[in-house]
Amino acid sequence: MMKPINDRVIVKPFPAEQKTAGGLIIPDTAKEKPQKGEIVAVGPGKEEIKMTVQVGDVVLYGKYGGQELSYEGVDYLIMREDDILVILD
Repeated sequence: MMKPINDRVIVKPFPAEQKTAGGLIIPDTAKEKPQKGEIVAVGPGKEEIKMTVQVGDVVLYGKYGGQELSYEGVDYLIMREDDILVILD
């Protein structure tokens, strides 16, 4: 498994929405990049930065946040904890 360094986290994005709230199917060309995902690994932080997210947390992040990475056929995002906007319950 991957182990992030410093204040970085690895997020597994949730799949893009397939349908609208009204039940219309969204074509692949119109799908938005997901902005919600699950934390799968957390770095140790830095001296002055204490990590607040944990493995298993579901988070929202900025639309263009993170660096895309494919590892063993699965897509992930690597981002700084600062790029995470909110932890969902």
